[in-house]
Amino acid sequence: MTERTQRGAGARSPGRILFRRLFAINGLVFAVGTLVLALSPATVSSPVLLAEIPVLTIGLALMLAANAVLLRTGLAPLDALTTLMQRVDLLHPHDRLPSGGNRDLDHLIDTFNAMLDRLEAERSASSAHALAAQEGERRRIARELHDEIGQSLTVVLLNLKHVADRAPADLREELHGVQESVRASLDEVGQVARRLRPGVLEDLGLHSALNALSADFSQGSAVPVTRRIDTDLPSLSQDVELVLYRIAQEGLTNAARHAGASRVELSLTARPRGLELRITDDGRGGATEEGAGMRGMRERALLIGARLSVVSPPGGGTDVRLVVPAGTGKAP
Repeated sequence: MTERTQRGAGARSPGRILFRRLFAINGLVFAVGTLVLALSPATVSSPVLLAEIPVLTIGLALMLAANAVLLRTGLAPLDALTTLMQRVDLLHPHDRLPSGGNRDLDHLIDTFNAMLDRLEAERSASSAHALAAQEGERRRIARELHDEIGQSLTVVLLNLKHVADRAPADLREELHGVQESVRASLDEVGQVARRLRPGVLEDLGLHSALNALSADFSQGSAVPVTRRIDTDLPSLSQDVELVLYRIAQEGLTNAARHAGASRVELSLTARPRGLELRITDDGRGGATEEGAGMRGMRERALLIGARLSVVSPPGGGTDVRLVVPAGTGKAP
């Protein structure tokens, strides 16, 4: 930064700006008071007469009231800025304080808004790297589960079948029981691998992936899922499809683990304003604190410029809604 730039920044520092504003306001009040005193027929004797005391008291009260009103009006943007500082959350972006036509304090407000822009951009970039690393680790673990543990269990299952075919009749039933246990373990490994890496999403697309996700959820939790997925969805990029899938996955998981729901509805519809993903349940509702899962959903939504809203009144179930603006993340 050059010396001239440093002098300019120092001249517009918040301390100097506030000093000049207070000095100007108080100077205006005192100047008006002096002018009124000079032009009015009122006089002040020495010593002060008893009849002059009410006049002096009224004049002082008017000056203090005018000073208070001017200070309150001039410094009102600072109260709004303090309120914004208290509620700001990088997971709820675009919360800004508009300039109020107050040139001195507008510089402070614009500087704070620019700082929020930088912080949100840095948070978005770091979240993108973290989520990309997370997805890569999920793919690696899913591949190892499928290629190593899955294949090993398959070999064990085939060997058990070979042994059961040649075993005595009194052991055959017991070996069949072991076979079923191994087969159940193999199915569980496959389900874990599919949750970690949705291969159906890459192979068959978002529509089939959401149908498979809903079916697996219903089978595993015994909670029926009503699906309403448009068949004429626009072509989307892999990043947008993955975000939609992960948020739907997290929404269904929350409905099963925390909401105590008996019924869940999942819909993905194309609207003029964009795609709308919605997961609703009839659970207990009343979710006031956002856990790691909900914060992860918000971080994913920010990556594609989508808007996530969660409505959870006590006893009224939970409504998770993700709106992807039209034209966002179209496949090339």
